[in-house]
Amino acid sequence: MKFGLFFEHQLPRPYDRDDWDPDAEHQVMKHALDQVELADRLGFDYVFEVEHHFLEEYSHSSAPEVFLAAASQRTKQIRLGHGIALMPPRYNHPARVAERIATLDLVSDGRVEFGTGESASEMELGGFGVPREEKKLMWEEATRECVKMMTQSPYPGYEGAYFGMPPRNVIPKPLQKPHPPLWVASSRRETTMVAARLGMGSLGFAFETPEEAHERVEQYFELVREECTPIGVAINPALAVLSSLSCFETDAEAVEKGKEGTQFFSYSLGYYYSPLGAAHEPSKTHIYRRFIDTPEEQRMGILGGRGFGGFGGGDEEVEPEDEVKRALWRAAKRGGCIGSPDFVRDTLRKYEDAHLDVMIFVAQAGARKHEDVMDSIYRFGTKVLPEFQERHAMHERWRAEQLAGVEFPVNSSI
Repeated sequence: MKFGLFFEHQLPRPYDRDDWDPDAEHQVMKHALDQVELADRLGFDYVFEVEHHFLEEYSHSSAPEVFLAAASQRTKQIRLGHGIALMPPRYNHPARVAERIATLDLVSDGRVEFGTGESASEMELGGFGVPREEKKLMWEEATRECVKMMTQSPYPGYEGAYFGMPPRNVIPKPLQKPHPPLWVASSRRETTMVAARLGMGSLGFAFETPEEAHERVEQYFELVREECTPIGVAINPALAVLSSLSCFETDAEAVEKGKEGTQFFSYSLGYYYSPLGAAHEPSKTHIYRRFIDTPEEQRMGILGGRGFGGFGGGDEEVEPEDEVKRALWRAAKRGGCIGSPDFVRDTLRKYEDAHLDVMIFVAQAGARKHEDVMDSIYRFGTKVLPEFQERHAMHERWRAEQLAGVEFPVNSSI
């Protein structure tokens, strides 16, 4: 199993003021670069950076290609993942995406992971005029053509349902041939299986349990073997899962330093992906203050969940049935990788036994202090990571068995 960091660039407003410190956005970017540089030195395998627009406090990451390019110059080995690039053409023209991915691949010496997705929040969809009922079709059309632009000289042109362009040679071309590994955001099980059928890695953003990961891994590789029609020239058979990381000497310290950030991550995500987000008043609504002023046992309830399980007790220990609400519920739990090195190690062994390829950590969340995030990354990287690196060859052999007989070229960094 391999490991990565996941960045939203969360930036809650200070509770006692209506706007941020003038240097706050500058600081969050510089701190994130420090965190990525540390992770690279410790042997982390990936950093995945989101693309979001207008989601104040929750995510100040609207230009991931710029951040990842900066990270490429401060690191040597870590893979630089778009997690994800928004593909509906009203967000990004496919040719511009192809150009940016290829350029990043060149300046990083071939370290790009090309994650794709469609987005879901009304704040973003409405801001760019993306019809919700058409966004999935937009994603597939744009992603398929974008990969062709990176691999064909010239690109023969296209007239489709959602964009068109004449024949052009889209340059530069990526260093990785035929193209960087392809991923798709998979917040639902059905999307994971779509990824398998298209030969793409699944970026599981639903905080799947080890048991769910095991079930999905088996079905995913079965579909890769039996029903795959690649969207690109090469396939990237891989599954990744998201978890929260707060790794300290004791469980109590990890909860103390990680609890609020994890809860705010879940709360602010739920806020923008609920009717509250559609009614958000730009630059006026103070999400962090709302979060703090809402009693803990009610914070998820107002978003359609059932409280912060693991921190509240009682009925909130019953998981919601809806997949999206369940992901929010799990994001706020103490479980995952919030604990001592022993707790985190024991948790990760269950995912390793399920043959998960990549565990991606949310380490920077809410108002967590930069020093604590660095401390947590360092402790995990020195006390937990090495033993999993030593066993990765066993996983590679297992993967080779799963892919025996697959005729498509494999372009994967696992």
